[in-house]
Amino acid sequence: MSSRRRGLPVRGLVALAALLLGASVLSACDNGDDIRGQGSASDTAGASDGSGDGSSGPSSDGSSDPETPPATFSTNIKRKTDVPVSTQLLVLAHHGRLSQVAVSGSGDVGPLDGTIAGDGSKWKAGDLLEPGTTYTVKASVTGDDGDVVTKKQTFTTQSLTLAQQTYPSVAPLPGETVGVGMPVIVSFDVPVTDRANIEKHLHVTSSPQQPGTWHWISDTEVHYRPKTYWKAGTQVDVDVDVNGVDAGNGIYGQMDRDVQFNIGDAHIYKVDTRTDQMRVFSNGKLLRTIPITTGQQPKFTTRSGIKVIIEKFDSKRMRSETVGIPVNSPDGYDIDNVQWAMRVTYSGEFVHAAPWSVGSQGHANVSHGCTGMSTANADWLYHMSVRGDVVDYVGTDRPMEPTNGYGDWNIPWKEYKQGSALASS
Repeated sequence: MSSRRRGLPVRGLVALAALLLGASVLSACDNGDDIRGQGSASDTAGASDGSGDGSSGPSSDGSSDPETPPATFSTNIKRKTDVPVSTQLLVLAHHGRLSQVAVSGSGDVGPLDGTIAGDGSKWKAGDLLEPGTTYTVKASVTGDDGDVVTKKQTFTTQSLTLAQQTYPSVAPLPGETVGVGMPVIVSFDVPVTDRANIEKHLHVTSSPQQPGTWHWISDTEVHYRPKTYWKAGTQVDVDVDVNGVDAGNGIYGQMDRDVQFNIGDAHIYKVDTRTDQMRVFSNGKLLRTIPITTGQQPKFTTRSGIKVIIEKFDSKRMRSETVGIPVNSPDGYDIDNVQWAMRVTYSGEFVHAAPWSVGSQGHANVSHGCTGMSTANADWLYHMSVRGDVVDYVGTDRPMEPTNGYGDWNIPWKEYKQGSALASS
């Protein structure tokens, strides 16, 4: 927008003075080029085109008043196209205060929300940008002279393929009730190389509050757990605010996720492979002691350590081939309809009904590594259990691997914290 001072141009004043020699007062008029207070004007650059010749008309007493600079705005967008989606849009007022800002996106992209600062000096977007979108910024600035100027600016963001975006999946599921050992798990479908930048946009809040930390398992998976088991009845909110965030190597977050879940009763199941007993505790109270059998040693030794229920099946087919044992070998098996099965390791350890080994339960370890019990006890345990309940094993010299399931609790807290990409920042 071109904005000149109000009053006659200097050349007009000189001509008029020649015709009206001796006149002591010159009257001022609007030159028609200043649009302040007259609605909107299009300005794709988002800044004024200039302020005229910088001079001011003489006043009745012969003195000169400085011109009031024109109100305008600018943004932090440096180019018209291929604007990075990781940009957080800023609108800055000049020679005035922002009174209104509206940012619209093309296609199915809705308006971009934001907030005007209390002093009216700037507007800041609440979210990052969407790929392949043309945005129109329309802002009104109330100038120092009281006039209102409304202007526009447009720009287009970079286009991204799915291979250039990483989508976050979150566990637990929204509204799920889980056990006190359940970690928060965020999985990415495209690797994250700038872990620190992504982690800055991962937030967990809980009620009641409990200290916790993120821990990267790999470039595609990051876990969060509190220092000690979750408190029973805790409400947890996970905010994965990664849409448009630079994940490194030309990859950007694809979508925000917000998941709330609940922590149920504190179920802790303590398994002793030496006595072949499982003690079932709920909120610190011993409910039942169950005779069990675990892995035959030394061939199929059950792992010792803290395991967490990963998934549940009321009926599951179990085949030895899935754990590397040929079905037709002496140790092979293919059992259909194994009831009340709860997985505790990715490698194939389950807690399940084993009616074929009832005679050994409580006395000997005869399984291929799973924890077997009677059908009645398995039924009872299955229906009181949820994902995230803790099964704590002792008695063998084979340790539980931290990444073989939800094994986060087998890493000491100090070491676990070092798995955060922000641990040293």
